Amino acid sequence: MKSRLNVGSKAPDFSFNTPWENNLSFYKETDNKKAVLFFLRYYGCSVCQMEMSSIRREINVLRQGDTKVFVILQSHPSTLTSLLRKKDWPFIIVSDPQGDIFHLYHVEPGGILKYMHPAGLVAAIKAVSQGFRHGKFEGKETQMPAVLTISSDKTITFAYYGSNVGDIPSLTEIAGHIG
Repeated sequence: MKSRLNVGSKAPDFSFNTPWENNLSFYKETDNKKAVLFFLRYYGCSVCQMEMSSIRREINVLRQGDTKVFVILQSHPSTLTSLLRKKDWPFIIVSDPQGDIFHLYHVEPGGILKYMHPAGLVAAIKAVSQGFRHGKFEGKETQMPAVLTISSDKTITFAYYGSNVGDIPSLTEIAGHIG
């Protein structure tokens, strides 16, 4: 496993597709603004659906100084376009079915013990109790999440690599690290 990116490191640029647009550039899309990157597994994951819903509901917590928010999923664009409408999401959904951006940012899968961690199971139960249902399996099932905040000069100001599939900091904690 490569070493993870740290606070103070330069955030790598990358090209990406959304379910609705192709060949976009991270640096160009941030337009010299701050950014938050959420690395989640894939849209079929009920925990990921719950996290995306939470981000959508509470996005104003992250919108300090016109911060751009990106949610990176290991879902294929065609899967997402069949399930989502662009106008329903106040953030950029990045489709990374091969996991290239995950790899670039050193967001690695965990082993079975991290996947089956009790906190991850609690998150899954919470998601199901809120009405989120598991859908299509995509990407790496044992993929761990991560959240990075990036300043307008593309320097990482916060790097959180989850220890289990449901390990995402609160949006309030994340907002406290937006430069």
